[in-house]
Parts: sequence; structure tokens; C-alpha cells
Amino acid sequence: MYINPNWRILTVGDGDLSFSASLLNYYKPKKLTATIFDSHKVLNQKYGDEFFQVLQKQGCDVLTNFDVTNKNTWSHLKPQNYDLVIFQFPLIPAFSSKEDFQKQCKDVNHHISVNTLNRHLLRHFLVYSFRYFLDPKGENLCYITSKDVKPYREWDIENALLIGLKPSDMPINYLGQMKFDINNFPGYRIRNVDRDKHVKDTQGNTYVWSNKNYETLNEKLTIPDYINPDLSDKYCTYCRVGPFFSDQDKVEHSHSKRHKKMSEYEQQWLQSLNLV
Repeated sequence: MYINPNWRILTVGDGDLSFSASLLNYYKPKKLTATIFDSHKVLNQKYGDEFFQVLQKQGCDVLTNFDVTNKNTWSHLKPQNYDLVIFQFPLIPAFSSKEDFQKQCKDVNHHISVNTLNRHLLRHFLVYSFRYFLDPKGENLCYITSKDVKPYREWDIENALLIGLKPSDMPINYLGQMKFDINNFPGYRIRNVDRDKHVKDTQGNTYVWSNKNYETLNEKLTIPDYINPDLSDKYCTYCRVGPFFSDQDKVEHSHSKRHKKMSEYEQQWLQSLNLV
């Protein structure tokens, strides 16, 4: 993950705040605001508030009860005041009951899955970051770090989140990705949502969006062949597979259980955006 110490950084939904504490201590950004979804009481019950105290003692702003999809929870945050907004290993909170799940699905669409709900979370993150959090005169960068395993890789992060957004209204571009190495953030402990356990390290990627072009950052980013438009006939973007060496390979994949599942997710996503 590329971090410039001259940047003003906002971290979103940082579990036990250990990522923000490591970021502050080892990268020393010009400004850091750390946020968590939980209240301070719940944070203390689940993880303890060790990192909360570390950040506060060093003068770092820490906001609790911060829901990136709900403007009312961050209306007091100074607008357009950051160069980079980071969301580490995002995941919607666990449902309290079957009725809670059905209500959340109904709010968006009657026939969607948890996959679609997670995509909506990330779409809100990107749109609100560029609209409210990022300084138009600053670096204008968003990072999302996610695991490269199911179900996270089934969110189609590189392609799905910007579908239907008009460039004239929201000029956001996907720039590429870089490997995330937790060893570069000493003390960082990846947490499961709503659990007090430490998640064992899993290969992750940091995906990058901006409305600017950065030569320095571009040198560190890669764009996999499966999302290269010039190779679209050789790969399946949804499933991240290929290259296909024959038409038969491509046909067989299109009939596979994996592809049918991903196609269903894509259809649900488009329906939830009222694009089909």
C-alpha cells in the first residue's frame, strides 16, 4: 500500500483501530482521522480500547458510530478535507435476525443477496468519499483493501461499483490494484465483523480509485488481464478466469456453476440499481 506522509487521511470502519494506530505510528501522515462503526462502549466490549487510547493520546481524531452510508453519522465532519480515504476489509455488519436481513434486502430490492448489500456498501463509500470527504484540490484517492477469496472476490470490485454513474456527475476512475502486505503495518490485526477474534492473514489486494492520474502511483499498480477490455473475449471478467484457449473453453465456462452464480449476482446488482 502506497502512503505519502504529506497526505491527509480518513480511515473508515477500522474495527479495533489497530490499522489507524499503525498508520499513524509508522507512516506519520500529515493528518489522520480514524472512524469505527461501533460505539465506544461496544468497541471496548468487543476488542478493548487500547488503540482508541493510543490514537487519542497522540492527538488523532477518532469518531465512533460512523456509518459511511448514513450522512447523519458524519455530518459534523469537516467536508472535503482529505487526500485519501481508506476502507480496510469492508463487510456489512452481521444481521441480528432473519427479519433484520429481510428488512435490509427490502430497502434496496426484494430479491437480492448479501453479495449485493456489500456492493452497495462499497458504492456508497466511493460516491460519498468523492462527494463529501475528499478535497477537490487534493490527491483525490480512495483505497479499498479486500481479501482475494470467496465471498469477497465475488463482489466484482473492479467493475461493478461504478456502473450507472455518469462521468459528468461523478468522475471516478478505477486505476488498478496493489498487493496488501500486513507486515508493513506492525500491530495491525484484521478483525471479523461483530466478533472479538483476530482473522488469520489472507492474501489481500488494495484497489485504487481517483479522478486524477498519478505517474508515481501508477508505477505501483497492476490491472489484471481479466479486466482488460482488449482481452474481453479471452477472459471472464465476472469470474476472474482465463485465458480461454478455444471457443469450447469459453462455452464450457459459461455453463459452469461458478459462472451461473456470478451472472446471477451481476443481474441482482443491475436490478438493484434500476438498470435493467
